[in-house]
Amino acid sequence: MKKVVLIISSIALLASCNKKEEKKTSLYPETKKTEAQLQLELGQEIFDGKGMCYSCHKPDQKIIGPSIKEIARIYKEEGASIVEFLKEKGDPIVDPTQYQLMKANFAITKNLPEEELKALEAYILSHSK
Repeated sequence: MKKVVLIISSIALLASCNKKEEKKTSLYPETKKTEAQLQLELGQEIFDGKGMCYSCHKPDQKIIGPSIKEIARIYKEEGASIVEFLKEKGDPIVDPTQYQLMKANFAITKNLPEEELKALEAYILSHSK
């Protein structure tokens, strides 16, 4: 009798091991982010982090440097490149009087990879209407 119970238990155990696990679907499926969304997130991460931009620029108000909205508006109107400015290859067009203060940050921005500079530009330009 013990052998029968042991055999049945072993068969049940083996059967349960061979059972394929069903895929469970979430009630809230994860949506994939677009390339543009990922770029904006990277840009904001740089703006708020290693780019140190947040210390002088705020979205709606002038602190030390002009607001992000003002920068975005002027660069869009002029068709200018924020990336070139951050590489210190473009002239200041928003507030030239603050250029000397901004020059200190070029040590950071000139060394950022092109992808990060473009993401930073996309983030800033996303503040324009």
